Amino acid sequence: MKNKLVSSIQYPVSRETQKRDVLHTQYSILNTQHSPRGFTSTSENDANGYIRDVRAPSRQTLKGFTLLIAVLISGILLALGFAIYNIASKDIILSSSGRESQFAFYAADSGTECALYWDYQFSAFATTSALAEINCGDEVVPLTRTYDAVTGDYRTTFSFSLGSAPVDACSSVEVTKVESPVQTVVVASGYNTCVAENPRRIERAIRVQY
Repeated sequence: MKNKLVSSIQYPVSRETQKRDVLHTQYSILNTQHSPRGFTSTSENDANGYIRDVRAPSRQTLKGFTLLIAVLISGILLALGFAIYNIASKDIILSSSGRESQFAFYAADSGTECALYWDYQFSAFATTSALAEINCGDEVVPLTRTYDAVTGDYRTTFSFSLGSAPVDACSSVEVTKVESPVQTVVVASGYNTCVAENPRRIERAIRVQY
């Protein structure tokens, strides 16, 4: 029986391959020690056999980016909400001012109508009138008379309220009888509230001359 001789053939490894393997091992160790924070570094051979560095962001870095984006989006939404609230509040104040201005105008108109009625029907504001009070808006209103000796003007003033809360409008009226030339001037001022200290008090006036 013949013994078969099995021999193993070892092919020589080129020096270039050995150098490349050594450099690959050294580069991997160096890259692991000096990899930038937040990145994981690996190395691989490119198509030409050279070593190249492949770095990918770590999970911790991705979490940081997610938090930054969330903060930016929250800030934008907060600013947008504040702008909408600011515009809405200004619109409410503007509409409320318009409503209160209408109340003041209605009060001035009521004062004018009351003065014209009592002047035409009863001559309540004439220099010879003996009336000490009139009735406006279901309210007995006292008259205050003054005479200007220099100009000869005869003034009568009165004021009254048109309602109660929440609409507490007031009217203040001044009727002037002018001697030269002979004419009557009625100036009625209306207010949306009778409280003079109210910072939101609005005045509207109507002037009638005849």
